[in-house]
Amino acid sequence: MRVKNKKTIVLLVVTSCVLLAYWLWLSLRPVEIIAVHQRNNYSDVLVRSFPPTDKGKIKWWLENKNMLKEKYGIPKPDSGYDGFFGVIFWYFGDGYKETDGYDNLCFSDMKPPINCIEKDKAFTVWNDRSKHILFGVNDGFYRTKENGEMVKIKDE
Repeated sequence: MRVKNKKTIVLLVVTSCVLLAYWLWLSLRPVEIIAVHQRNNYSDVLVRSFPPTDKGKIKWWLENKNMLKEKYGIPKPDSGYDGFFGVIFWYFGDGYKETDGYDNLCFSDMKPPINCIEKDKAFTVWNDRSKHILFGVNDGFYRTKENGEMVKIKDE
């Protein structure tokens, strides 16, 4: 094998190791909950270091739903017949800012003008009338069946 080929192979191996280490670092960072804003039965949760994969997000929810209920009181189901709730996780990004008058998400439980974030949705959890839990992800959503199995449904 020529020296040039060996250098190329070493470079590819080192690059692959660096990318793998970065991916692991992204995946294993603890999720930081910055704030929770409540609007009736909808909860907006501002996060940093959320898992990057759909599977990781769902796994995080399943492992932390009791903590979210105890510490933040979410989800907060509607007191009506169907008990609907929605929890939206937003990336906190650069933090709170003034509205741009266009596409920011502003919170009425904070005094303006620094009460908005950029709309950068990480993950959504809600239930349907049959009490199935649904998880909104990048390219569709997952729905739980009666037996607890998850079924992925792609957006059309």
